[in-house]
Amino acid sequence: MAQLPARPIRWTRPRTWPREVLALAAYWIASRLLMVGLVRSGKTESTTEVDVLYRGWAEVLRTGSFPVDDVAWQYPPGAALPMLGPVLLPFLTYLQAFWLLMLITDALVQCALLRVSLGRPGRSTSGAWLWALTLPLLLGLPYGRYDLAVTGLAVLSLLLLPARPRPAGVLAGIGALVKVWPALIVLGTPRGRTTRQAWTSTVVAALALLLALAAVFDHALDFLHAQRHRGVEIESLGGTAFQLARMFGWPGRVEQHYGSMEFLGPYVHRASQLSLLLTVAAFGWLLLWRLRARRWTAATPYDAALSAVLLFTLTSRVISPQYLIWLIGLAAVCLTVRGTCQRPVALLLIPVVGLTTVDFPLFFDAAVAGGWRPTAVIVARNGLLLAAGLWSAGRLWRATVPSAARRRRSTAPASTGTRPDTDPVGTV
Repeated sequence: MAQLPARPIRWTRPRTWPREVLALAAYWIASRLLMVGLVRSGKTESTTEVDVLYRGWAEVLRTGSFPVDDVAWQYPPGAALPMLGPVLLPFLTYLQAFWLLMLITDALVQCALLRVSLGRPGRSTSGAWLWALTLPLLLGLPYGRYDLAVTGLAVLSLLLLPARPRPAGVLAGIGALVKVWPALIVLGTPRGRTTRQAWTSTVVAALALLLALAAVFDHALDFLHAQRHRGVEIESLGGTAFQLARMFGWPGRVEQHYGSMEFLGPYVHRASQLSLLLTVAAFGWLLLWRLRARRWTAATPYDAALSAVLLFTLTSRVISPQYLIWLIGLAAVCLTVRGTCQRPVALLLIPVVGLTTVDFPLFFDAAVAGGWRPTAVIVARNGLLLAAGLWSAGRLWRATVPSAARRRRSTAPASTGTRPDTDPVGTV
């Protein structure tokens, strides 16, 4: 990528920016104008999601209660923050304010990815380019979901983690209370002081925010009831099996159920239970990896975060299109370090994002009705996503867990009285 700049960069003076930064800035502006144009056209489903659902929830929240009577509200209490954020901009409509906040979040993530990469040894601007190039493949969707805000918290937390583990943990804790999955991003912290500081800060921040929201709003934990009754959404891995089964006479149906289009019929409940069991198995594998891992590099916390979120996305009963925003952000963070083991996984996610847009919004109505074309699209998307998740986990394991043969080689010199070779990275 770019060579070290010949003169110091002053971010407030574009004249000092390298050509790569200027090219990236020009592309970002052009692509984001297109994304804003798509959401402003009113022809995308994301407009309805914000202007009807989010705004309605914000109105309920302003009364001092969570939307307890709405089965579509299945989010942790911290989700109240992005829902109420647009209310703080009364000079704009709720829809306009939401778009503006998401655009600002997008810009902050782009700047953070670039700032940690440019001109630093061992770093790469590939992550900044991945974010800039891949997010627009989702069309206007990122600006019509609050997942972009959650991803921003996760990205900033990971980038702060090496130097400032406590603030990083605070951001992860806040993100976890907004949409759960950011709790996974501190899983790969190096053993010792960094882990203690990051994990403690994550727990304390999450509990503090939970207590504050529970004191302000009624029914803060009622979302758990709706989550318990979730079924199998049509775009999940389990939904893929039922999409194929429909082609061969499975008698089930698709209906709006607990906030998404889900399959209802024979064996759906078992598939839902299987998804939960697979989630538990994924968590068990991550704990095993944590116990067995011995080699940490600058990229390991980032690589572990992407692997963990990929596994939990795959085993979820729901794989909504906006979940790809999470994966784009985490993959971009991985690519900021040249030594990442997740580079091919990050590149594989690009066609996954493209196929996601073909599925939604282009083929979504057809997917609800059933047919070979939408089924082929979702099978291809989820097949690549499954390959990415398994590949990611395998590469993370091989990069951090010594093999039996390597352990034997490392202990052999000690038995002969000679000094064993030390691991180039070491155990933290």
